[in-house]
Parts: sequence; C-alpha cells; structure tokens
Amino acid sequence: MPPLKLQTARTLKWNTIDRLLTQLIYALVGVVLANILSRKEFGLVGVLLIFQAFATILVDSGFGAALLREKNPTQKDYSTVFWFNTIVSLLLYALLFLGAPLIARIFQNQQELIPLSKVMFLSFVINGLAIVQVNRLMKEMNVKMIAVSNTIALIAGGIAGIWSALEGYGAWALVWQTVVMAFVKTGILWLTSDWHPAWVFSRRSLRKVRAVGMSVLSSSMLNTISLNVYNFVIGIFYPPAVLGVYTQADKWAKMGSASISQILTGSFVPLLSKVQDSKSDFDRYLEKTLRFTSFILLPSMILLVLIAEPLFHLLFADKWDAAIPLFQILSARGIFIVYISLFSNYLLAMGMARSIFRSEFIKDAMIFLAIAATVFFHNLTLLIIGQGVASVLTWIILIPVTSKPLRLSVGALLRPVLPFLLLTVLMAAATILISAILPAPNSFIPSIRLSAGLDLFIRSFIACITYIAAARIIRLPELDEAAGYLFGRFRKKA
Repeated sequence: MPPLKLQTARTLKWNTIDRLLTQLIYALVGVVLANILSRKEFGLVGVLLIFQAFATILVDSGFGAALLREKNPTQKDYSTVFWFNTIVSLLLYALLFLGAPLIARIFQNQQELIPLSKVMFLSFVINGLAIVQVNRLMKEMNVKMIAVSNTIALIAGGIAGIWSALEGYGAWALVWQTVVMAFVKTGILWLTSDWHPAWVFSRRSLRKVRAVGMSVLSSSMLNTISLNVYNFVIGIFYPPAVLGVYTQADKWAKMGSASISQILTGSFVPLLSKVQDSKSDFDRYLEKTLRFTSFILLPSMILLVLIAEPLFHLLFADKWDAAIPLFQILSARGIFIVYISLFSNYLLAMGMARSIFRSEFIKDAMIFLAIAATVFFHNLTLLIIGQGVASVLTWIILIPVTSKPLRLSVGALLRPVLPFLLLTVLMAAATILISAILPAPNSFIPSIRLSAGLDLFIRSFIACITYIAAARIIRLPELDEAAGYLFGRFRKKA
C-alpha cells in the first residue's frame, strides 16, 4: 500500500481534477441555460430542489458516512446499507409522487410543478443506487473513477438539458438534465466497480453503524435545512421569478464554496480518520488542513466578490443583474460555510457525533433567527444580508464549541487562518485600488460583453499576482505543497 502522504496527494489531486472539471462543465452548461430559460423556469425547478435535497439525505441516512469512518467494513455491512438505502429511496419517491399536488398548492399554486416533480424526483432514487460504490472508492482513497463518472454524467446531462431548452421545453430542460446525469453516473459506477451487493441484510450491520449514522443523518438534515430554507421562504413569499434570481445567485456562489469544501472533505476526512488514535498526528494534520483550506478558500471567495459584476455581464449581459449583489453576499458567506463544514468534519473524523449535531443545531438556530428578523421587511437583499450575518455569528460561536471536544485551544483554530486572511485583505485592497486608477473598460469598448471581459481579466490578474507574490515573499509552504499535490511531486519523496 502506498505511504499515507502519497495516498493523500493522489486523493487530493483527483478530487481537485473532479471538482474543476465538473464545475467547468456545469458552469458552461449553466451559462447556456441561463441565457435561454426564464427566471420563472429556474424558480420552478428551484422549488423542486428543496425536496430533492432532503430526499437525498434521507436516502443515505448517514450510513454511508458511518461506513467511511469504519476501519474495516465487511461485504455484509456494505450490502446491508445498500439495500436499506434502496428501500428508503423507493418509499420516499412514492410519498413525493403522491404529494406532488400539495407541493404545487404550497408554492403559489404553480400547477406546472406536478408533472415536473414526478420526473425530477426519479434522480434521487437513481443516485441512491451508487452511494455505496462512491463510499467504497472514497474509503480506499481511490477517487479517480468518481471523477470520471461525474465528468461524463455532466456532459451527458448538459447535452440533454441544452437540447431540451433549445427545443422550447422550458423548465423540463433542467429536469431532464438532472435525471440523465443521475442515470449516467450510476451506470458508470456500476459497470466499472468490482463490488456488487450480496443478497443479505444484517440487523447487526445496521446496529454497528446506526449510532454514527443517525447522528450524521440528524446533522445532515439540519445542514440541508440551513442550505434550503431560503429557497422555501422565498418560494412562499415571492413569485417564482424572484426565486429564480436567488437560485442563480446561490448556484454560482456555491460553485466556489461547495467545490472547495468537497475537495477538502473527500481528501482529508479519510486521512484524519486513519490517525484518529494518535492525538499528536491528528492535531498536526488538522493544522495542515486548516492552513491549506485558508490558502485556497479566502482568496478564491473574495476574488468572486471582486469580479462579480464583470463576470455576470460577460456571461449573461444584463439579464441577471438583479442577482449580482446577492451573489457577492453569498460568496463572502461561503467562506464561513466552508469553515463550519470543516469543523464538523474534524468532529466526524473523531466520531464525535453529538458534537456535530450540536454544531448543526446552532447553525440552524442562527439562520432561523435571521429569517425572523428580516423576512417581513419584504426586501430580498436584506434577507440575504441576514443570511450572511448568521453565518459569521455561527462561525464565531462554533470555534469554542469545536475546540473543546477536540481538546484544542481556540487559538489552534484561529492562528492557521491569520496569515492567509492578511494576504487576502492585501489582495482585495490592491485590486480595488488599481482597478479604480485604470480607465474604465466601458470608456473605449462599446460591447458590454467585450468590456466586461477586459475588466474581468484586469481584476483577476491583479488579484492573483498580488496574492501569489505576497505568499512567495513571506515563504508560505502552501504554495509548494499545492503544486506537489496537483502535479504529483510527492511521488518522488514517498
């Protein structure tokens, strides 16, 4: 078996390739669809995504994550979880199928939701069939095939979605995109996997993973509530077109934060679970993951805030201008969402399920307080600002809540972040200052897209050069480590 450092490097490399490729394809398809479909059509599917998210969590039931933490899961364990997930997914689909008319009535009596939901919800059933395959590959720190299946599925789904949109199918384009993606990904993982379920169902296996699984499920449900409650509230209080604006802003903001979170979770949680019995090793790797996260996360999300306006103008002209300020708020909020998720993963790696649940409860409580304080002003921007403030306060509260069960000082969770925070502030200041001094691109290029493209390039170039140069000057090791993870330089040292 390869050394642990080499396994981590390979895992991080393929997780990064997976997220970059999938997000690139997802972005290209999203841009095309956003230029074809209307705000209302995105809003209709945004409603369905609320229920889709909860169903996906319930199908997994937290047992997949529990198996990921198990040191030596057996064939009986994997098979039991597979059959349990399959039964739950079918029961949930039947419930949502029958409840489709009620969903339509709740969300401003949009009758188009009934047929859309009956097809859309097939995707979580299909995805549920591949949960065990994915978890086995992650457990083995062998995520290459996950990256391949995600990429091919996104291409197939993108083709289906774009063709449907061009043919005038409206919101159905987004539905078929989702269903085709699920079918292709699951099909590839089944065809390439050397594991298939046995005809066995063990109560003992369920009991073995139940404690961690149910706690993860509870935490995941709370996390899903926090991620989707705004879709629900906006869908009830505002027309579908307004929800469409929010879903666009939220989707593009999450592409950054979710990608970073998924790369790091898939790469470092298996690593941390392997060293959970050694406090010194765990603390050392925890600090490294926190530093590496900050090295990538802080400049990336603040860069999105800085380039939001030219980015949206380049991609959509002025069609989605209403989403720009929301996108900026949500991108900044994404920083704290990733840190909160990282805290939960530290606790998961140590099997501290109750602490995870407590953290998720605090996060959700803060979000509901923010909604209660802002929703009745009927101001969408104020509602989203409240969302950002709630995430900042949650992060502040969770620092001591996380450090105590891990037997760490508060400083141990703050000190690794500070150098990268200062570099990011420097990057933002330099970008804003130099961009303000330079002549506005609009003054000499009449096309909004050409002008936005030049503006986007200038801001991005200034930000990247400033951050990398400053990191090189103070000799941050993360620059070389990032190159090592991506280009396999650790292979020679292993």
